[in-house]
Formats: sequence, structure tokens, C-alpha cells
Amino acid sequence: MELFRYKKPIPLMEKAKIFFVVSIVAVLASWVLMFTKGFNYGIDFAGGTLVQVKYEGKAPLDKVREAIKSSKVFEGASVNYFGSDDEIVIKVRTSSKKLGTDIGDEARQLLKDTGKFEIRRVDMVGPKVGSELREKGLMALVLAIAGILLYVSFRFEWRFAVASVMALVHDISIAMGAIVLFNVEVNLDILAALLTILGYSLNDTIIVFDRIREGLTTVKSSKLTDVIDESVTRTLSRTVLTSLTTFFVVLTLFAMGGEIIHGFSFTLLVGIIVGTYSSIFIASPLLMMMGFDVEKYRQKLAEKKKRELEKEKMRAMYEQGTV
Repeated sequence: MELFRYKKPIPLMEKAKIFFVVSIVAVLASWVLMFTKGFNYGIDFAGGTLVQVKYEGKAPLDKVREAIKSSKVFEGASVNYFGSDDEIVIKVRTSSKKLGTDIGDEARQLLKDTGKFEIRRVDMVGPKVGSELREKGLMALVLAIAGILLYVSFRFEWRFAVASVMALVHDISIAMGAIVLFNVEVNLDILAALLTILGYSLNDTIIVFDRIREGLTTVKSSKLTDVIDESVTRTLSRTVLTSLTTFFVVLTLFAMGGEIIHGFSFTLLVGIIVGTYSSIFIASPLLMMMGFDVEKYRQKLAEKKKRELEKEKMRAMYEQGTV
């Protein structure tokens, strides 16, 4: 049973230009943030050292900061709470020369007078490795988008492919803008979230495009706006139900999953909202802006069907020995 039932198509494309302008402003604002404020790279991409420490009571931040001042290994380190007030992280950008030091023992020695604690995690990444990870992460995004472009071009036609890729660029841009705006630390988890958004958003767009392609042969009107309105209305129930289900699962992760996956779940939340929105209000209107002609498409389908029928007729005549 469908979540919503509509007696007539919702005129969504009437407001397409408004939604498109809003999206352009959001994308431009995201790019401005990325190029001015920049990303807060974690040690995965920037290189450095991270030590996670858990105390039996409230972590004494001031004592910890005072204790690590005398250490060359933790020179310029930042100390902050990690999820709760009994757990902290010590982060420092370190050179490769310092990576030979046992960071865990060094931290344990420096913090011995600050209370009872345990070292829960020690991560170290050299600056060269961080740079390579950053480059490979960017390459992964580019290759994923290129692969999607080829796939959609093969499955549909070039206008559908361009529209879907532009919608994906829209989604990734806004997600990255939100990451910069809220100062989310960019690491491998965030990269995984961005790649997940690509797949999720594309799936939503493909569902909508499949219904539009079906509508091109079933909807009587020759106006593309009518075809899109009716097709999107038919798939709206599925889109809303799927998006809400995924949203609430990720929201639970965001609220209860802990600090370690906070950035990952936040990025996915933004991606789910923006991806669902773009599948309806960005990808579909782009077909109209690129001059997709319903009559020409139907004529092309009719010619293709005619050729297939002729081939079938020739094959049948050959098998019967009449050719």
C-alpha cells in the first residue's frame, strides 16, 4: 500500500526555477566557504598524531595542557573533550622525524600526575602519507562521478546523464559546504560518507528518471512538464518513504553513535536531505533546461521499435525458408 495517493499530478515543475535559483545560491555559498575558510583536515589527510585518553572522573583539561607544554613531541598540541567530559583527545601536527617516539608511553609519562586514566587510542600519520590519502580521496570522487556519467549515458541518454551528474555535483558541493560551515574534521570517514552520498543520490535520481522514461510512453501530453509532474508524483511515495527510513536510521547514529562517527553521520544526514531534494527539484528540471523534446524521443522510440519488428519479420521468414 502506498504512503500517499494522489488523484492528479502535483505541479512541481511550476516552481522549478525558484528551486533552481535557491540551489545555485547554496552551491555558490558552499564553494565560497571551501575556498575562503577551507577544510579542517584531520590527521588522516593533514598528517599528525592523535591520542585519546579516558579519565575515571572529569578530565582536567587545564592540567593536561600544562603537562604537555614541556614535551617536544606534543609541541603545539590542542586538547579538547571527546564526546563526554571524562574523555579527551590530544592532537598535534608532527613531522616524520618524531614518529619514531612511542607516543603512548610519552603521553602516559606526561599525564601521570593528572589523575587516573587509560590511553584508549593512538593514531599517527606522516605528512607525506596524509597528502597521498588526500589526493587519492579526491581521485576516488572524480572517478566515481565519471563512472556514473558513463553508466547513465549507456542506460538512458546523454541529457539524463548530464542532469544526473550535475545533481550529484550539487549534492556533494552542499554537503562539503556544510562540513566547512560546521567545522567538521575531514578524514577517511568523511570521504566514505561523500562516496555513500554519491551512490544514494544516484539511486534516487535513477528511480525518478526510470519513471520519467516510462511516462514518456504512457502520458498522453507531449509537454515535458506534464510528463515530469505525473512521473514524479507517481514515485513520490516511494521516494519519501525510503528517504525518511534512511534519515531516521542515520539520525539515530548521529544522536547515539558517539563522537567517533559524529562527522560521518552528520555528512550522511545532509546528503540524504539534499540528495532527495535534488532528485526531484534539480535533476528533473535540468531535462527541461537542456531542451529535451518529448515528440522527438517518442519518434525515435517508434523508429527503433519498427526496426526491431522488421528484424523479427526477416528472422521469421528466414526460419520458414521463404527468404
